[in-house]
Amino acid sequence: MSNHPVQIAGVMNDKIKIVIALLACAAGIVGYYFFINKPMLMRAGVLIAGLAVGAIFAWFSETGRNFLVFARESVRETRKVVWPERKDAIRVTAIVFGFAVIMALFLFGTDKVLEMVLYDFILGWNR
Repeated sequence: MSNHPVQIAGVMNDKIKIVIALLACAAGIVGYYFFINKPMLMRAGVLIAGLAVGAIFAWFSETGRNFLVFARESVRETRKVVWPERKDAIRVTAIVFGFAVIMALFLFGTDKVLEMVLYDFILGWNR
C-alpha cells in the first residue's frame, strides 16, 4: 500500500484566492498612504474597499470559511469560561506584581554583587 499524499483539486484555487485577498488588503493599506494629499474620506474609502475585497476573496476560499468557523467556535468557548471575581482578580494581580518587584530587586542585587566581584576584586579597577 502506498502512502502518497493526495492533492485535492481545489487546493490551488484556494491558494490563489488567499493570495488575491492578501494583495487586495495590502493594496488598500498602500492606497491609504499613497493618497496622503487627498481628503480623508477618499483615503478611508480606499482602505475599506481594499479590506472588503480581500474579505470577499477570503470568504470564497475554503481556508477563509474554516477561519470563520474557528472564530465562531472561539467566541462560543470564551462564553464558557468562568471568569474570576473582581476581588480574586485584584489579589492575583497584586501577587504577580509583587513577585515581579521582588524578582527585579533580586536581579538588581545579583548584578551589583557580580559587578563588584568582577571589577573590584578580579580586575582591580577603581571606579
